[in-house]
Amino acid sequence: MEKRGTRFSWLVTAGLVLILLVAGCSGGGGGNNGGNAAETPTGNEGNTGTNQAETAEPQLYELGKEPLEFTFYGNYDWYTMPKWGVDETTAWVKDNKQVNITEIPNGGNTVQKLNTMIASGDLPDVIWGERGADVERLREAGLLVPLDDYIEKYPNLKKWLDPKAMNMLRSPDGKLYQFPNWYTNRPNGNAGWVVNKKIYAELGSPKLETTEDLYAYLKMVKEKYPDVVPMETDLASEGHGLDQIYSAFKEDNLSFTRYFAVPNGDAMTSIYKDEAYRESVVYAAKLFREKLITQDAMTQTRDQVQEKLMNGKVAVYTSSNPTLYAMQAHAALTQQDPEAGYFMVWPIHKEGLDKNKIYPGTYNMLGWNAAVITTSAKNPEAIFAFLDWWTGPEGMRLQMWGVEGEFWQGLEADGMTPKFTENYTKNKEKLADYQAKMDPVMWVGNTVYVDDIKGKFEATLPENERNWSTYWQYEITWKTQGDATEFINLSPLPDTEEGIAFQSAKDIWQKARAQALYAKSDEEALAILDKAHDDTMSIGFQKVLDHYTKRWHENLEIIQGK
Repeated sequence: MEKRGTRFSWLVTAGLVLILLVAGCSGGGGGNNGGNAAETPTGNEGNTGTNQAETAEPQLYELGKEPLEFTFYGNYDWYTMPKWGVDETTAWVKDNKQVNITEIPNGGNTVQKLNTMIASGDLPDVIWGERGADVERLREAGLLVPLDDYIEKYPNLKKWLDPKAMNMLRSPDGKLYQFPNWYTNRPNGNAGWVVNKKIYAELGSPKLETTEDLYAYLKMVKEKYPDVVPMETDLASEGHGLDQIYSAFKEDNLSFTRYFAVPNGDAMTSIYKDEAYRESVVYAAKLFREKLITQDAMTQTRDQVQEKLMNGKVAVYTSSNPTLYAMQAHAALTQQDPEAGYFMVWPIHKEGLDKNKIYPGTYNMLGWNAAVITTSAKNPEAIFAFLDWWTGPEGMRLQMWGVEGEFWQGLEADGMTPKFTENYTKNKEKLADYQAKMDPVMWVGNTVYVDDIKGKFEATLPENERNWSTYWQYEITWKTQGDATEFINLSPLPDTEEGIAFQSAKDIWQKARAQALYAKSDEEALAILDKAHDDTMSIGFQKVLDHYTKRWHENLEIIQGK
């Protein structure tokens, strides 16, 4: 699954490359050993300690025994970390585990901010963002701490991360540097299509399965409800809504808009020549021209989208993560009117395609993104110990269901499963709001643990008492996400010939996607795609496609155990 976000790719001058190399040499490879944190007080001294992972009884960092403070940087333009210790849950962590985390603000311009931090040598202790090429750039500069020894010492990531996924996460040097977020070994994901329940019923509950059905329905909404957005795309500038429309036009479509390429036989080829993509762009532009899609799709904010949902002013809503926000809106609307709220439909598909091969979103074993620990960290093992605890049962209980007392009280015999209180079902709106507010600090989510706990408990409840999001995950979204594990980490390193071409191709892509949505005719939309293809290939994108193909086949070999 790919959520909102901007990959933290950056281009640097030769001078900055020299700075990186100097920083790498002076960094000393902190954390290379698994020694006792007390014996290796700084990352720069990591090579001098004894590797405790090789001893009979490795000494673990005891979380909560002493204060642990570190800085955190979310490398997405849209990301803002809630102030740590203000809410009840992080205050509990701060008081009971003595952990205090300070955000390094990104200023809404992550490329410039990260370049500035690297150039000054003042890196945050933890960087959270996209996996892959950009992480490798930091690794090659010697600015990241390897995590292998820590994984062996601490229990949770080693237990919950699938060994195949762990191998796919390794860097070319064979080591692990990235702590994954929402990793899994089974289908998951929230992408799909949400429908306003009350409007749908008032319009006679028409068939809503194909792209033709959707078009006819949106026209009905526009005619009958002039103050309602027929179809909400969320942040279309990041692909939300548009990617889901694309998925409707192709079976087994694993949504390769993030690479501007699609698999064609054994090779990756330009997305602009993919017939299904071209159809989807023409379809989206038509909806936009006829004002059936929100007219500020490319410029609106997340808060504006949420306001429309909460007020019931959206008839159809589609994005890569609609359940998180529709869940809150559904809970609020049903409190006022039991007939209001939202429900989900099976993914929309083009007439003639197999509806069971339509994937509005994808998942992979490595999940969404990852956290890395930099050599600036004074005690990298302590930070890893916290992340490992945060991804374990106790940490995930806090993130999902809060401090013990309101939504859960005590544990089952297995020591991991919370005993949920009646507030879990009686205060669904409050729980939904809580989970949405905690989402920005769910940096190392443990999908299998959370899904198992939710599923086991929700199965014991009558349908009307089930958590809205969990219900639709089991009914639709988890059944309709494609496994894209083989296509992860295809992007080239930014400072290579392929990486530079990729960045130029990304600029062309972003411009063309917006222009095509605003196209005044089908012919204009297709002409924009043709020009984007020609421009992309002219800057050397074929080498990027060849790189994708090579990495793709390498991934397949790892998955197949070769």
